[in-house]
Amino acid sequence: MELGKFAIVYVGENAASPARAQKDNEGAAILSPTTSPLPRHEVIDGDLPTTGHGHYPSAASVNSTAGLAPQAEYPAGASRDETLSPGRTQETASDFRDSRRHVRNIEELPALSPVRGLTETGRHILTRQAGLRDSEISLKKTRLLRWSDWMGTAPEFQSVYKCFAEACGGGESTSLQSDEKKALAVEIDDLYKKCKRIAKNLKVNRPSRCLSSPRPPLEPPPREIADDMVVVYFRCFEPSHRILHEPSFWAEYRRLWEDPESVSTGQRLKILLVVGIGSSLYDESGPDSELRNKVQQWIYTAQAWLSGPLEKDRLDIHGLQIHCLTVLARQIFSVGGDLVWMSMGSLVNRAMQIGLHRDPKHLPSMSLLQAEVRRRLWYTILELLVQSSLDSAMPPRISLEDFDTEGPSNNNDDEIDELTTALQPRPRETYTSTAMQLLLIDSLPSRLRIVQLLNGLHSELAYPDVLALSSEITSACQACSKFVTENRGAGLTAFQRNMCDYLVRRFLIPLHCPFASEARTNPLFHYSQKVTLDAALAFMSPEPDDYFSRLMATGGGMFREGFRFATSVIALELLVQAQVQRGDGTFQHSTRQLDFLKQNLHDITALSWERIRQGETNIKGPMFLNIVLAVANSADKDALCEFTMAQNARDSLVLCHDILEARARAASLPSPNDGSLTSSSLAGDQDAFDLEFSLDFFFPIGSEW
Repeated sequence: MELGKFAIVYVGENAASPARAQKDNEGAAILSPTTSPLPRHEVIDGDLPTTGHGHYPSAASVNSTAGLAPQAEYPAGASRDETLSPGRTQETASDFRDSRRHVRNIEELPALSPVRGLTETGRHILTRQAGLRDSEISLKKTRLLRWSDWMGTAPEFQSVYKCFAEACGGGESTSLQSDEKKALAVEIDDLYKKCKRIAKNLKVNRPSRCLSSPRPPLEPPPREIADDMVVVYFRCFEPSHRILHEPSFWAEYRRLWEDPESVSTGQRLKILLVVGIGSSLYDESGPDSELRNKVQQWIYTAQAWLSGPLEKDRLDIHGLQIHCLTVLARQIFSVGGDLVWMSMGSLVNRAMQIGLHRDPKHLPSMSLLQAEVRRRLWYTILELLVQSSLDSAMPPRISLEDFDTEGPSNNNDDEIDELTTALQPRPRETYTSTAMQLLLIDSLPSRLRIVQLLNGLHSELAYPDVLALSSEITSACQACSKFVTENRGAGLTAFQRNMCDYLVRRFLIPLHCPFASEARTNPLFHYSQKVTLDAALAFMSPEPDDYFSRLMATGGGMFREGFRFATSVIALELLVQAQVQRGDGTFQHSTRQLDFLKQNLHDITALSWERIRQGETNIKGPMFLNIVLAVANSADKDALCEFTMAQNARDSLVLCHDILEARARAASLPSPNDGSLTSSSLAGDQDAFDLEFSLDFFFPIGSEW
C-alpha cells in the first residue's frame, strides 16, 4: 500500500467536533513537527475500523493516520475536489489539497524516519527485510513462506546461523583452529549422524502410506480403555470444536459393542476417531506404542474413506462429522498436520453443498436437534479453516458475506433430542457444553479478517488495521478470562480455558510480526514488539493442567505452530536484549528481564526434548535453542561464543541421542547402524532434517517436526 494512493479520513459521529479536531491536530503535530496538522475529512469509501490502544506509546500519532481508504476513480477531466459530495464547500476542497500535500511530505521523509514506517504495510516490510523486490515471492521447499518463517530473517538469527555452521562443520571451521575445538566439531558431526540414523529407524514402524498396504482392521481397544478415552474427548476437545451431539454419539457407541454388525463403516470410523483423539491425552500411550500406531492407521483409513467415491454416506452430516474429526486428529497426531488447509477446501465445499452455510430457518423444515447440529458443525468448520489459514499462510477462501448461519443456542446436549420442539437458550454468561464455541464465534470475524489481510493476494496490512484488530483479539481473550472466572464451579475445566485462549491469542503474533521486527529501528512499533512477546510468554505459561501440557508436548498442526511462534519470539527477544546490554554495558543494572527470558527459553528447550520423547524426531529445535542460550550467556560474560555454542550443541545432541535410543529400544527396533535403511524411510510427517543454516534450520516445514 502506497500512502500516496490513499486519503486521510476520519470515522465516527464525533469526527467533526472541535475537541476531536484539536486532539487529532495534536496527534498530527507529534507525527511530523515540521508540517502543519492534518485537516478533518469525512469518510469517502466506507467505514474502516479505528483504534486507540491505551498502552501504545504513541497513540495520538497513530490515531492521526488511523483511517486509510483507497481513492475512488473519477470521471475523465474531473478533479477529486469536483467529485466530492454535493454541498461540499470550497474551503473543504482546499483542506483536501492541503491533506494531499501533507501525504506527499510524509512520503518524502528520509527512509530512516519513524513516521515513514507508518506508510509501509506488513508485506512491504517483510519483503524489504528479506531483500526481495515487491514483485517477488519466496518459496521454501515448494511452499510459500509462512508468516512465522519471516522471523528467521532477523539479523540476530543470522549471526547464530553463522556461528553454528562454524561450530558444527565437522572440524573444517576456520574459527575452531585448536585441536580441542576441532575434536568437538567432529564429535558434534558424529552425534548428529547417529541421531539421524535412529530417527530413520523409528519411522520404519510408522503406518505406510502406500496404496498397496492391506486395509487395517477397524477394531477399538478394550472397552474399559475406550470408555475413558471417549470421556476425555468430550471433556477436552468437544467444547471448543462442536462436532457431535453427545447423547446421540453414546447411543451409536453402545451399539458398536452390543451389535457390531449393525454399525456402518462410517459410524465405526467416527467412533474410532473419537477414541483416538481422546487417546492423545492418555498417559499410558507412548510415542511408538501399538495404540498410537493403530490410531494413525485409523486416520489414514478415514482419509481414504473420505477421498473415495462420493456416495450418500459421505455427503451428509455424518460424513462432515467424520471429516472434521479426521482434520482434528491429523493435527493432533502429526499425520499431514501441516497440510490440512488443502483438506479444508474440500470440507468447506461439502458443507456448503448440503447447505450448512445457510441458517436452517431458510431451509426445509427440520427438527431442532438437526438445526442445532448444523449450526455447531458449520462454525467448527470455520474454526478449523481459519486456524489452518493462519498456519499455512494461505487465504481462507471464505468471507462473512458467504454465509448467514446463526450461532448455536447456549444449551447443554442433554436438553435437546429428536423430539424437542421448543428450546429456551440459557443466558450467554451461563456455562454450557456450547459456551466455549460461542466465545470463539464472537472473535471469528476479527480472526477471519486477520488471515484475509495476512494472506490475501491483493490485501495490504496497514498498521492502523493491526492496532484495531489487535484490540479486538485482546478483548476476546479478556472475555474468555472473565467467563472462566465467573464459571469456575460450573464444570468448566482448565483445559477448556487454555484451549479457548490459545485458539484466539495465537493470532496476535503473525498480526504484529512484520511491525515488531521493525521496533528496534522504529520506536513507533514498540507496541507490536510488546504484544508478540506477551503472547509468546502466555503460550508458555498456561493455566496448569496435565491434559493441556500433554497436548502441547505431543500435538502437531496448529498446536505445534503456536509453539513455533513462541519459540521464535522469545529467542529473538533474548538475543536482542543480550546484544543491547552487551553494547551499552548495562548488564549489571538490568539482569532481571534477561534472566526471565533465559528461564523461559530453558522451559521451551525442556518442552522440545519432551516432544522428542513423545514422538518427534527433529533434533534441530532443542539444539538451536541451546545455542541461543550460549550466545545470550556470552553476552553478559563477554566471552567468545563459538566454542561455548559448540559445547551447548554437543550437550543437546547427547541428550537427544539418549532419548531417541531409549525409544528405539522400547520399540525393539534393529540397530541404527543397519545399512538397510534408505531415504524412503523418511516419508513420515516429521521428516528427516538436513543441516541447513537458514530459515529451514530454525523454522522447519511442519513435516519436519
